[in-house]
Amino acid sequence: MTTTLKCISPVDGSVYVERPLMGLADAERAVAAARAAQRDWAARPMAERIALVTKATAIIGEMNDEIVPELAWQMGRPVRYGGEFGGFNERATYMAKIAQSALAPIMVEDSATFGRYIERVPHGVVLVIAPWNYPFMTAINTIAPALIAGNTVVLKHASQTPLVGERLATAFERAGVPTDVFQNLFLGHDVTSALIGARAFDFVNFTGSVGGGQAIERAAAGTFTGLGLELGGKDPGYVMEDADIRAAADTLMDGAMFNSGQCCCGIERIYVASAVYDDFIEACLDVLSGTVLGNPLDPETTMGPMAQVRFADLVRGQTRDAIAAGARALIDPAQFPNDGGAYLMPQILTGVDHSMRVMREESFGPVVGIMKVDNDAEALRLMNDCDYGLTASLWTKDVDRAATLGQQIETGTVFMNRADYLDPALCWTGCKNTGRGGGLSVIGYHNLTRPKSFHLKKAI
Repeated sequence: MTTTLKCISPVDGSVYVERPLMGLADAERAVAAARAAQRDWAARPMAERIALVTKATAIIGEMNDEIVPELAWQMGRPVRYGGEFGGFNERATYMAKIAQSALAPIMVEDSATFGRYIERVPHGVVLVIAPWNYPFMTAINTIAPALIAGNTVVLKHASQTPLVGERLATAFERAGVPTDVFQNLFLGHDVTSALIGARAFDFVNFTGSVGGGQAIERAAAGTFTGLGLELGGKDPGYVMEDADIRAAADTLMDGAMFNSGQCCCGIERIYVASAVYDDFIEACLDVLSGTVLGNPLDPETTMGPMAQVRFADLVRGQTRDAIAAGARALIDPAQFPNDGGAYLMPQILTGVDHSMRVMREESFGPVVGIMKVDNDAEALRLMNDCDYGLTASLWTKDVDRAATLGQQIETGTVFMNRADYLDPALCWTGCKNTGRGGGLSVIGYHNLTRPKSFHLKKAI
């Protein structure tokens, strides 16, 4: 049994962070403390909970100069991008702003005879299992509204980014949140599953792989524990004949390659109208011509290593198989002599089809397949020919056309003329193997609370 968590840095393969994993008995005591603290936390005025979460958010911002190189060492994102505080702050601030209205009682009747209304009450103890690819932003999606709604939170962060959980715990403690109300625990899979199976939590939010989501569901089977699962993605883009080709190329290549392609809603396959296909390909190659693959601590680097060597090797295998099956790689490996290990060069593949793994399986790396299509019907069929459904990016000047297509795409979010963005005012959700539930927006609060009805017959 593994007793130690080790973060192997993708920068140089060294052990960057090492922490002991908590045993089951200690974990049970920690969760019991969270449950004991929840009633008093929920009894505090909501304005006070909002103020404490807002203060903790600001404290993370004060740490940003230290956080940015830590992220580079832990998961490989270049320091030139400045970390995640912009998105982190936007999400936490928005959820704080809408809390009072999102959680307000729904009044049905307030008459001389009856008071009838629906309140939203916290679940209790919420477990947040956060991923490493956007470790601050994905975590705050649930942590902020869960705490504001009156839940206590236990965070199990990814083993690739353990310092993120510690930073968050420090920020909440400095802000004045009681230590039992927000806890960062280093837990192995076995202990996590045992806790879920013992109904230690009232709600579990997991962001990660399909296999990980299935393991969470198995652990929770029969417990009636609420689950929120954001799992894999294979998000498509569709460039129509009336699109702004340069804008489409700029945004879709950024969506495909930023963070070394390690984005939940990254663009992994693109369909292009025949009339503009050649122009689009040329523009994409121009966009990627300035890519600098290298050490993420170097300010000149635009693409750092993938988080682990095995992730890079998976993408290499998908690419190799596609080329063997007839695909054409457009970017010459000679441009990236330092490609190797966790460092993976960007690649565009043409001549692809849906028989190839690279067009069907999640890549989660800097490779994208581009196919020519003749009409909207063909593009729609291909976009829906997928096991996942997180986002889809449509490029056209015709809003009605995009809306009509969007209604038919099996996905969680439809973008027009943008991609790879999370708007905290809209529900972040998916369908098919991408998961269940939804975060952020008013609906995010609804998922982190339960309805409680009051039917009060007044004295006559």
